[in-house]
Amino acid sequence: MNILLINHYAGSVHHGMEYRPYYLAREWVRAGHRVQIVAASQSHVRSQQPVVGDAPVDEVIAGINYRWIPTPSYKGNGVGRVLNIWSFLRQLWRDAKRLTHTLRPDVVIASSTYPMDIWVARRIAKMAHAKLVYEVHDLWPASPMELSGMSKRHPFIMLCQKAENDAYRDADVVVSMLPKVADHMAAHGLDLRKLHIVPNGISPEEWPGDWATEPAALRADVLAHLQAMRRAGRTIVGYAGSHGLPNALDLLLDAAALLRGEKFAFVCVGGGMEKARLAMRVADEGLSHVSLFDAIPKSQIPFLLQEFDVAYIGWQRTPLYRYGIAPNKLMDYMMASRVVLHSVEAGNDPVAEAGCGLTVAPESAQAVAEGLHALMRIAPEARAEMGRRGRNFVMAHHTYPVLAQRFIDAVSHSKAVS
Repeated sequence: MNILLINHYAGSVHHGMEYRPYYLAREWVRAGHRVQIVAASQSHVRSQQPVVGDAPVDEVIAGINYRWIPTPSYKGNGVGRVLNIWSFLRQLWRDAKRLTHTLRPDVVIASSTYPMDIWVARRIAKMAHAKLVYEVHDLWPASPMELSGMSKRHPFIMLCQKAENDAYRDADVVVSMLPKVADHMAAHGLDLRKLHIVPNGISPEEWPGDWATEPAALRADVLAHLQAMRRAGRTIVGYAGSHGLPNALDLLLDAAALLRGEKFAFVCVGGGMEKARLAMRVADEGLSHVSLFDAIPKSQIPFLLQEFDVAYIGWQRTPLYRYGIAPNKLMDYMMASRVVLHSVEAGNDPVAEAGCGLTVAPESAQAVAEGLHALMRIAPEARAEMGRRGRNFVMAHHTYPVLAQRFIDAVSHSKAVS
């Protein structure tokens, strides 16, 4: 098939997040499909932006055709981001006929987190007589309403709601990463026969079978610190990922304060909008057993996680998570065979499902501290077995070769809207 994947924030192993479009597309290319990804030149989640001037730039990465559309830079979730979205969609609308004639897509996927790309995808799908797929990362406008407190009467929210309803009505297939969305989507007009759940995953080839093969693969400053903590007899509680408000890292610092003086070392690796403020908290509160490091290349993540005794992931308490969660970093934790401390209340819980750690209540530093104590009371051999269960769970259900085929099966078994 010829597949057109529209994802404003698509990245690659060279550019950073979002990784999912790259990994799915790479598997599709390996299976013999032709894939064109269209993305914006500026994205807040990428670690490296493509080099783009005033005109779109085409690039081939791992056999995947990328088209980078020039968009203005922005910070945060204000007017700048809205202008960035508008610029991308406006140019993509103008490029619709060219894309249709050059690619002749059999499948058009709208997958940009926000739902307004469905209108351009629908236009291209109709011109090409292709199947239209709407892929859901987060539920918009529910996410900005429940996480940011935006009113349902805000013009941007009303626009998102219109796009979401249109997507459920017009798409031939709806693919969701979140597992508990059926009731919400049905309430907004989706025929649930169109719905398929394809969660996030990992690429097995990026995970070494022998951890001892590259002992120096981790950045020197991070490795030296972790080894020093190990020599001091400390239990390393680690976090790897974005440092933003949804990641509940203030909660981890609160728990670290409660455990001051105990044999724990807390290590957070990554970047993000809250990184500087969190570093200031560590300094102001004298949390000498907490260390923050800048982000490392994705290729080093397996070696970083192998140094953790416990991998932490936390969430805010919000009704939004009743629809389920699909975090990339949790898949990485489990693939690394780490025992996981999960602070969450959600419609699903992969940690409990896999039996690879302990889940505690969100927004409770006491619960996190008690959870760490509980994990340390478990014999090392039993903790290691919990970690192995996590890896086995990911290998069975969350590898991109498996997920890419599930996606294609969902598309292949659907009928295009005339």
